[in-house]
Amino acid sequence: MDIRRVVTGHDKDGKAIVVDDQMVAPVVLTLVPGNEFHRLWGADSVRSFPDDGSKPEAREYFPPLGGFRFGFFTIPPDGGAGAPAGLDIEAALAEFEEQLPGMGRYLDTEEPGMHTTATVDYGVVVSGQAILELDDGVKVTLNAGDAYIQNGTRHRWSNTGDVPAVMAITLIGAHHDKVE
Repeated sequence: MDIRRVVTGHDKDGKAIVVDDQMVAPVVLTLVPGNEFHRLWGADSVRSFPDDGSKPEAREYFPPLGGFRFGFFTIPPDGGAGAPAGLDIEAALAEFEEQLPGMGRYLDTEEPGMHTTATVDYGVVVSGQAILELDDGVKVTLNAGDAYIQNGTRHRWSNTGDVPAVMAITLIGAHHDKVE
């Protein structure tokens, strides 16, 4: 699914203008078929205005302290295609790091999908059904229209429904005593 991104900024006189209006294709990865990551906007530092609306630097998937990210995340139904037969795992991991820089550092290799980040995450389920699982085993089912606020907690996502779950997400870098 492509997402339309409209960006505003200011001209040299400070007047509001549209500086970008385009469709953005998702990042899709061989290692996790069916997942889609739309990296729509973000910055690694606090913003100031007026600005020209040009895309700020946002190197890694998760933002640093004072930075932010905005995008969409799509989770396929559980039991989906899975990793392709004959997958070159080294190439798939290299692709993962290239397309979603730094994300792999946060993934728990002992419990696949579990991760903790130094972020406050805001999200809204746009369509489908997403399951939020916390490290104590509690699972919360979120349906279209449900919102969540994730405060640097260890968690993972899944989807027990029949259709992909699409979520609009905002990640804000925060101080976390237990995460680098």
